[in-house]
Amino acid sequence: MPKADEPNEKALEGLDARLAAFEARKAAEKPSKAESERATQDGYRLLADLIGGVLVGAGFGWLLDRYVHTSPWGMVGGLLIGLGLAIFSIVRKAMKLSAQASAPSPQGNAGEDTGGGSTAPKQKRD
Repeated sequence: MPKADEPNEKALEGLDARLAAFEARKAAEKPSKAESERATQDGYRLLADLIGGVLVGAGFGWLLDRYVHTSPWGMVGGLLIGLGLAIFSIVRKAMKLSAQASAPSPQGNAGEDTGGGSTAPKQKRD
């Protein structure tokens, strides 16, 4: 009977080794997957800011047209102002996200705000 148990133990040891290798591969994939998901979330957030800015500007323009009877100039002005403010906001947030992505951060502070600021390179002065 001992011979019947030996192949089972060898099979279990082989299964354990394959399971450990599989878990190691999955653990190595996890950080890159989380980074990709975060980038996708940031992109959707910027897109929502753009759409929201345009819609809010159009809404205020429509209200202005409705109550002041300036049709269609209130809507046109509201769209332009909303688009301008949305683009300004998006550029500011994108700069902050870029600074956070390029700054080396310890593992404990991965989701913490770094305060933003300009990411433009410093110019040399002679």
